[in-house]
Parts: sequence; structure tokens; C-alpha cells
Amino acid sequence: MIAAMRWLTILGSTGSIGESTLDVVARHPGRFGVYALVARSSADSLFDQCMRHAPRLAVLADADAAHRLARRLREAGSATEVLAGEEGAVAAAQAAEADTVVAAIVGAAGLKPALAAARAGKRILLANKEALVMAGPVFLEAAAQGGATILPVDSEHNAIFQSLPAGFARGLAGHGVRRILLTASGGPFRTLPIERLAGVTPAQACAHPNWVMGRKISVDSATMMNKGLEVIEAHWLFGAAGDEIEVVIHPQSVIHSMVEYADGSVLAQLGNPDMRTPIAQTLAYPDRIEAGVAPFDIFKLAQFTFEAPDHARFPCLRLAYAALEAAGTHPATLNAANEVAVQAFLEGRLAFTGIAALVDRVMSALPARPLADLDAVLDADRDARRAALEYIR
Repeated sequence: MIAAMRWLTILGSTGSIGESTLDVVARHPGRFGVYALVARSSADSLFDQCMRHAPRLAVLADADAAHRLARRLREAGSATEVLAGEEGAVAAAQAAEADTVVAAIVGAAGLKPALAAARAGKRILLANKEALVMAGPVFLEAAAQGGATILPVDSEHNAIFQSLPAGFARGLAGHGVRRILLTASGGPFRTLPIERLAGVTPAQACAHPNWVMGRKISVDSATMMNKGLEVIEAHWLFGAAGDEIEVVIHPQSVIHSMVEYADGSVLAQLGNPDMRTPIAQTLAYPDRIEAGVAPFDIFKLAQFTFEAPDHARFPCLRLAYAALEAAGTHPATLNAANEVAVQAFLEGRLAFTGIAALVDRVMSALPARPLADLDAVLDADRDARRAALEYIR
């Protein structure tokens, strides 16, 4: 049976997830079409994508850049309409013409478009951690009310999704699942003496040993804040308590995560470290399609190794578990403070070890409040950013 054509809106099309998605889509021209492409500031890259994929709609965050893009596209003979700002991203996310939304805008900027897609009942390929980290109950309620389907794109959560039983609903015990084992590479500083961490540079922090990623997420991997955010995300995706989610350092990045069952079985999803695999899995789910990923050669892999994370080396992981336990607005506070801290580190205004110290200070200063709605999320985000900036000054 031929699968129905799916029309995509890609939020964050010029980032690594967006580009990998378009690579998979291009391999299946009769199965997927591109309705809208949304980017923050990469006007040249978005122009090239529009010329290759001919979307009906393109969106840039900056109004002046959007105006220039529209002029370039008209001069090139393109019929793509151009919108600007958060309003344009929200319009693309909820447009009736697209049934599938790839949510891959990095950071808090992706929250409102992802919520719009949830309320509109889209099939959401979720690569934006912040939608669940900052606003887990709000996002899930919007998805339930809108009838949206959420499929995880992050390699770890996608591996868990693939390893869970068919028909899984949130809550581990009811499905015979004992715990989730969330694997982590350990980043570039896994073996660096702790006393040298304060002196590492942004270039060193962004040199991930296994993955090619953007600068912000590369730093998060180096601090293991990314894994802490994934713990919170796993809580909301799978209904798992904090003590049912264990982080395991696996430097080879071949086992992308595991699920341990009550009978002692452990199911793992393996593959080459290439984001096109989880993207293709969610694009075609429940089918399987070719993704351009090289076959996994198990004979070339000498061994699997596993380590428990050292919270003295990776204090951000401890902070994330604490935010999950505190609940309410604390995960949003954690995320916002981390975004400010990482940006300050990348700009040379904060030491690498200052990232965790700053996040800890902001979380201690701002107690958790109930998370009733989106306004509460945005208030917590704003308060944490203001406090973080004040501490940096």
C-alpha cells in the first residue's frame, strides 16, 4: 500500500536537525512535501533551501531579513511567501496545509510555535527539548486537547520509544517496565582532570567526539546539562519518575538508550550516530524508510563500555534532577539560567565551570511556583534570565 503524502512544516530548518530532515525528505519525493520552512537568522541558508524545496511559506525571525529574503526569492522567480517574527512561526506551525511539524528550534524560542502545533492537532516530531522541559504539563495538555501526536526525535528518546512495548501509554509500571536507561557520550571532557575544567575554551567545548551539533547543544553536552534536560523530557514523554530514569555514560554512542523490563530483560536500540535515523523513523512511523545512513557494522565495534556519571564533574546533571523533583516552574528556571550561562561562556564572559555555578545560584534564588499556564512558564523564564544576567554583571 502506498503511504499518503505528508506535508511538513520544519521549525528550525537551517539547524542540524532541519538540514538532516530535508536530506531524508529529498530521498522520498513522492512521500513527503515541504509546506513551510522556519529559521531564526540564517537568511542565506533559508534562501538556498527555498530554491531547492520550493515551500509555500518561509519564515525568518527578523523582519528586515525577511523583507530581504522575500525580495531575493521574487527576483529568483520563486513563489514562496515570506513571513516574519514569532507570529509567522506560529502561523506556519498551525497552518492547515501541513499535517506534520518538525519542532527543532533551539531553546525557549521554539516554545510558542510548538504549542501552536500541539493545539492544532499536528503530528509533532519533537526535537525541541524546551517544549517539555519548560512547559511539560502545559504542552501535554495542549496536545491532548488538540489531538496531536508526539513522536520523539532526540536520539535517546527515540531509542526509548522504539524499545517500549507496542501501544505504550505514559507510566512504566503498567507496561512491565522497571526503568529507562538514558545513555550519554560524556562529551569531550569525560576524562579531563576536574581541576582543568575551569580553563577550557568554547572551541574545546564545541568539539564533540561523536556528533556534529550546534554550539549551544555542544556546550550542553560538555556539561551534561543536555542529559539533565533529557531526564526531564523523558519524565513527561513516558510518565517516568526521576528514580525510574538512570543516566549511563556510553562513550561509543552506539547504544542510544535502553529500557529495562520487570522480567530482567533489557532492550536497546543501536545504530551509527546519525540523526537521520530517528528523523526517518518518526517521519515514516510506523513504517521504515531508507535514511541515507550507512549500515551498522557490529564487527568493527571492539567493545561497549558503560560508566556511572560523576556528579562532581557534571554538576548540571544533579541540578536537573533537583529541578524535576521541585517541579512547577523550576525546570523552566533551570533551562533559562542555563541558556544565559552558555551564551556568556561562548562569548568569553563566564568560565566553563561557571555555567553550573550560575544555574545553581539562580535556582536557589528563585523558588518553584505552580505551573498553571503558558504565562507562568514565560514569567519563570523571564525572571531566571534577569537574575542570571544580574549575576554575570
